[in-house]
Amino acid sequence: MRLFLEKGFDATTVEEIAAAAGVSHMTFFRYFPTKEDAALHDDYDPMIVDLIAERPADEPALDKIRHALTNGLNHLYDSDREALLSRLRLVHRTPALRAGTGQRRDADQQLLIQALLPTASDPGDEFRLRVLVAAALAATTEAIRYWAERDGDGDLRQLVNDAFDVLRTELTRPPAAGGPSD
Repeated sequence: MRLFLEKGFDATTVEEIAAAAGVSHMTFFRYFPTKEDAALHDDYDPMIVDLIAERPADEPALDKIRHALTNGLNHLYDSDREALLSRLRLVHRTPALRAGTGQRRDADQQLLIQALLPTASDPGDEFRLRVLVAAALAATTEAIRYWAERDGDGDLRQLVNDAFDVLRTELTRPPAAGGPSD
C-alpha cells in the first residue's frame, strides 16, 4: 500500500512490491493473481461472516447485515482510520481498482448470502436474501464512496448507519397511489 500511495497504482510494478515484501515476484503471484488483487485484499470478509453468525437467529436479515458491517467497520476505523481512508482514496481514484471492487462485491454478496441462509425462515428465502444483501452492499459502498470523495470528512461509521436508515425507511414506506402495485 505504501508503494501504491507513493508512486501511484499504475506506476508501481509487481517486482517492486515483491522486493519491498522480501519475496520473489513468483511468490507474489502465489498469493495474488494480479496487482489489483494485492491492492484490494483485506481480511474484512471472513470477519463479517463470523459477525453474522454471532447474531441472534431470529433477528431480521437486514439487521444482521447492518450490525456485522458496522461492527467490522468499527474495528477497521478504530485501528487505523488514516490507512483505511488512504486505501479507499486509492481505490476511488484508480479506474482498475474501482472495476475490481465490482467483482469483489459479487464475491462478498455470495459470502453474506451463505452466512444468512442457515437462519432463513424459509428455504425459498434465497432470492429475498440476494436482494437484501445487494441493497445493503450498495448502500454501504455508496457511504464509503461519499466519505472517500470528501477526504474522510465526517464519521464513516455514521454514514454507513445513515445508509441503512435510508434502506429501512424505503423498505417500510407504503407504495405511492397509482404506483406499480395498483
